[in-house]
Order: sequence, then C-alpha cells, then structure tokens
Amino acid sequence: MEIRQLRYFVTVAEEANFTRAAARLHLAQPGVSAQVRQLEKELGHPLLDRSGRSMTLTEVGEAVLPYARAALSAVEAVRQTADEFTGLLRGKVTLGLVSGAAAAAHEFDLAAVLAGFHEDHPQVEIALTENTSDQMLTALHRGELDLAVIGLADEEPRPGLSVQVLVDEPLVAAVAPGDPALTPPNRTSIPLAELRDRPLISLPRGTGIRGVLDRACAQAGFQPRIAFEAAAPLFLAQLAARGLGVAVVPALPAGAASAFGLRTLEITEPGLRGRLALTWRTDGPSSPAATALLDLLRQRLLRPHAAQTS
Repeated sequence: MEIRQLRYFVTVAEEANFTRAAARLHLAQPGVSAQVRQLEKELGHPLLDRSGRSMTLTEVGEAVLPYARAALSAVEAVRQTADEFTGLLRGKVTLGLVSGAAAAAHEFDLAAVLAGFHEDHPQVEIALTENTSDQMLTALHRGELDLAVIGLADEEPRPGLSVQVLVDEPLVAAVAPGDPALTPPNRTSIPLAELRDRPLISLPRGTGIRGVLDRACAQAGFQPRIAFEAAAPLFLAQLAARGLGVAVVPALPAGAASAFGLRTLEITEPGLRGRLALTWRTDGPSSPAATALLDLLRQRLLRPHAAQTS
C-alpha cells in the first residue's frame, strides 16, 4: 500500500468521478484508476461502486475513507515537523480569486504580495484559481482551497469561515448619456425601485455583487431584468456605454466612467455595497505554508476600514 494510492482514493471519493479527480491531481485518468484498483486488490475489497452514473463508496470504502485521510494527514504532519527544525516552508497553497477581482487591482496589489511571498519561500507552490464566490465557498468547506478572495453577498460569513474585508464600496448604476435615469441632469443617486423595469447589465450569478443585487431586488418586491452578464466590471461599463442597459457595478476607478462616456449614480433606498474579502476556514489553514501566506495577506492587504468576522 502506497501513500499515493491513498491520496488518489480520497480524491476520487471526494469528486465521485475519476476524470475530475485526475484533473484535480494533475494526472492522467487511467493512471489514477489503475492505482485505485491496485489498492482495492491489496485490501481484497472494492472501495468504489462503479455501476451507477455517479461513483459511490462501497460499505468498505466508507469505513476506509477516514483512515485514509488520517494517514495522509499524519504523513503531512511528519513533513511539517521536520521542516520546522530547518525553518523551511514548502508544500502547496491553493488560493481562489473571485471572477473579476483583478479589476480591483487599484485597491490592493495581490500580485505584488504573491511575488514577495514566492521570493521569500521558493519551495512553496502557489496555485491560483478563478471562480465565482459560491463555488469557492464550497471549495473552502471541502478543503480544496486554503484561502480565497471572494465577493460577499451576505452580511455575516457562513458558519466555519472567517473573513477580512479588503474592499467595501457603494454599488452604482452606470448609464450612457441621454439615459432617462439622468433626469434631472444634476442628480447623483438613483433609488433601486427605478431600476425595476430597466434592462440591467450585471456580474454573473454566484458572485457577491450579483447576490447583493438579487437579494435587494427580492426584498423590494421585483426580479431584476438582467440583459447581459460578464465577469469583468469594466466590460459591463463598456456595454452600458453602448446603450445596452444600466450596468450595476462597484464604484469605477477615477477617470474610467468619463473615459467610457458614462455617468454613475449611487444606488440608494437601500444603499448597496460591493465587498471583497479574504476568506479562510475558522479552524485555520491546513499547512504552515498556507498559514504564512494568510498572515502576509492580512498584513499587506488590510485597509483601515476592514474588519474581521468569524
């Protein structure tokens, strides 16, 4: 029995699919399948039921899974303990980034922080993935991500997770010249109710800002008319500049609105906020490398208004 066989088995059990497990392990699917079958042969029992559409654990597989996870944790603990005596950090840290967050680079320089961390700890591999906030929250709970920068749709974090707000700014309606929303011409805000029957341009479902918009509209008694969706706020602004609808976006960087020929009106009654937050499991990351990166991100990305909640 080999450690890699246990790792492959645990990954397949979590993904319920050999193809997804192989992709997560960055290996070819036949190799993963062959190693799991070898493990089953050594144990003398099938661990996976392959007869249905989705992979399920057999009774023996259910019983073996927690011990396989414990064995992998013990091996990692041995490696970490040895590294502590040399002051060496190594391993892999998985960091998630919400789709479109790169547009907030004017607010915090994540790339510079990651580059500095890599320079200080060259033995640590950093895996950066981009996805929706909802998908990354699920990945955090499942242990597939160590840390994530997500958009917050709710006032309180989900149970078991801690957050530190990095960006907190009002949501605005970006409109093209001549739009009816600009009457009177000197107005600076627009009530949410005025967007009831307007075609809206928004971030996709599963993002924090879209969650804030959908929830606020539901509380106001209507469903937003989403005409276009895209992950990049600046592209949403470009669509609005072409007269395709009202873009609901975070406050645009200085000069961006005028560059697109747009006016922005702060959404009120209620006021909507777009928040990006660093998120991690409350019981802490699973490795010293991930803990070190979390500490650095909290130091370097923290802004005066930011708050931590758990």
